[in-house]
Amino acid sequence: QVQLVESGGGLVQAGGSLRLSCAASGRIFSMNAMGWYRQAPGKQRECVAGITRGGSTNYADSVKGRFTISRDNAKNTVYLEMNCLKHEDTAVYYCAAERWGWSTRQQSIDYWGQGTQVTVSS
Repeated sequence: QVQLVESGGGLVQAGGSLRLSCAASGRIFSMNAMGWYRQAPGKQRECVAGITRGGSTNYADSVKGRFTISRDNAKNTVYLEMNCLKHEDTAVYYCAAERWGWSTRQQSIDYWGQGTQVTVSS
């Protein structure tokens, strides 16, 4: 089992920044990739960014150049630095872990966190 706990969400004005953290515990060594999905009200959950244990990253087109994902393997923690936030970034952000790699497909996610709300005021 793997437990994922997110933190760092909140309310920010458009153009501002937030940093999300996801602390993993349990059998995290079995997970090769971790990342973030988000779900806005009335919309489907979408992939935001992922990072493998080796450091390879993947970003959704909508966040490229604004968001940066990183991980600290020693702390089993993944971070999502979000800059130049837009109103359309408002969503619940979920940390996710995947066993084999970052596929960008929800069906491949092995573990989910509870989610943290990010609200960007326009």
